[in-house]
Amino acid sequence: MAFDGIVTRAMVREINEKIYMGKIEKVYQPEADELVFNIHTKSGNCKLFASAGSAHARIHFIEENPVNPPAPLAFCMLLRKHLQGGRIIAVEQKGSERIIEISIETLNELGFTVSKKLIFEIMGKHSNIILTDIATGKIIDSIKRVSFDVNRVRQILPGMIYQYPPEQDKIPFREITEEQLATLPADGKTILRSVGGIAPAFADELASHDTNRWEYFCGVKEHLEDGTSGKGFVYLDEKESPVDFYPVPLTDLEESCRTLEFDSLSGALEFYFGRKESSNQGRQKSHDLIKSVNAALDKMYLKKKRLSEDILKAENSEDLRLYGELLTANIHLVKPGMKSVDVINYYDGSTVTIPLDVKQSPAKNAQHYFKKYGKAKTAVKEKQIQLEENENEINYLESVLAFLENTDDVNEIESIRSELVETGYVRRRKQQGGFKEKKYKPAPHRYTLSNGMTVLVGKNNKENDYLTLKTAGSRDLWLHTKDIPGSHVIVQSGGQELDEKAIFEAAAIAAYHSKARTSENVPVDYVPVKYVKKPARAKPGMVIFTNNRTVWVNPALPSDKKQKDRKN
Repeated sequence: MAFDGIVTRAMVREINEKIYMGKIEKVYQPEADELVFNIHTKSGNCKLFASAGSAHARIHFIEENPVNPPAPLAFCMLLRKHLQGGRIIAVEQKGSERIIEISIETLNELGFTVSKKLIFEIMGKHSNIILTDIATGKIIDSIKRVSFDVNRVRQILPGMIYQYPPEQDKIPFREITEEQLATLPADGKTILRSVGGIAPAFADELASHDTNRWEYFCGVKEHLEDGTSGKGFVYLDEKESPVDFYPVPLTDLEESCRTLEFDSLSGALEFYFGRKESSNQGRQKSHDLIKSVNAALDKMYLKKKRLSEDILKAENSEDLRLYGELLTANIHLVKPGMKSVDVINYYDGSTVTIPLDVKQSPAKNAQHYFKKYGKAKTAVKEKQIQLEENENEINYLESVLAFLENTDDVNEIESIRSELVETGYVRRRKQQGGFKEKKYKPAPHRYTLSNGMTVLVGKNNKENDYLTLKTAGSRDLWLHTKDIPGSHVIVQSGGQELDEKAIFEAAAIAAYHSKARTSENVPVDYVPVKYVKKPARAKPGMVIFTNNRTVWVNPALPSDKKQKDRKN
């Protein structure tokens, strides 16, 4: 769903009612194209979120605090300088456009009152957030600078006079008359091409109200102007994925989708964009890690192949020993300059041709074959050790990859990044301004079985170690998918016997939090924690265990799950 002019109008109403005459206390920039404003109002503090991302441009209030970088970005520092401590005196929409303007009064360095305007252009890939000086109309800076090379029609650079985007050849939805609307055919595409500031879904909705189109349209405009409802609606498909959102009900979508109603448009937007994969911040953050892990795995797979080939060659080295023995026994047959010699194999009576180095004496040739044989035997042992270490590396990286593919949570992804930095697979990101990374605090997934027992699930390998080696009691139950990367699962049983139902419930949780989440009939091992050990110098999350039993289950979470993930 495009953030159209109608959504913009409703959001302006919501923002204006909440932050008018509010004071900007802090500005954050979680990502290169995102901003968060902490605003103090008469009714309390609130957080206004804005994004200029091409796939998820929007502005709305949020409840959760996004993860901020260790050091503020340049545009964030500029906004803090110009806007921090300023008071919001107006929130307006530019006509029927997807442009929201927030006017702010603040003090300059000399203590004089100055007026600034923060302009949010919500226009897909052309979205931007621009700070201007109201007195001069000049651009102070923008979250995206647009030069002549990028756009020859409209540049957005510091010092230039701000100009609005070119107007489209459409009738603005706030200005269209009854006669103009009546002349449009009952076709959503035609209405969309003729009326400015509306999204395709609303154009289809207008087309479906062919007999009472003007009455319906007036009702929507009245709803936007008085702001009495202030609700938001999100539509989910059969897979519970968000399909659309809007400030008013859309009957066409209600017939094919499940409707969620929210008390505010911000609540609807936070839900919609938080679950929309195309705009999921976690997926974007994990992309580079998945790429790095896959690159490391490719190297490990290649190394495994080469080591296996070398071991196979080394194991087939008995011919070298035989050549050395036969050459020593038949040294009198070798004449100077011979490139090979035919001798009788005294083991089976067959004739064996032994290649020779013409530059070496017969005795030296025999010693050469014994030496190569000795090296081959040593290589088998060494390369088998290397192969085992390489296999452990592969198992570890595959477990990390499973965690990354199973989560969209930013905090979980950052903790996995920290783990990869510590194990040397990813470089530590440069820190500016002496900021230190936050100390990782374990926060495992929590579930409750039908018998009331608590289940803890690790979100990464470091947390797996923490759960198994420090949190779990020796008589608790430990579960893990058999030969499949996944989380350590601890049932806090305290030594109590689990019935079959509880074991299957816990095993289903273990299968769900593994690489086999989308599979069926997944094998899961379970054993008391006292039989689980961590080998010396093993990678995070790597353990060995004995006395285990195995069940086969389909991945699932308990129907009465009580997940209590703490946010860092």
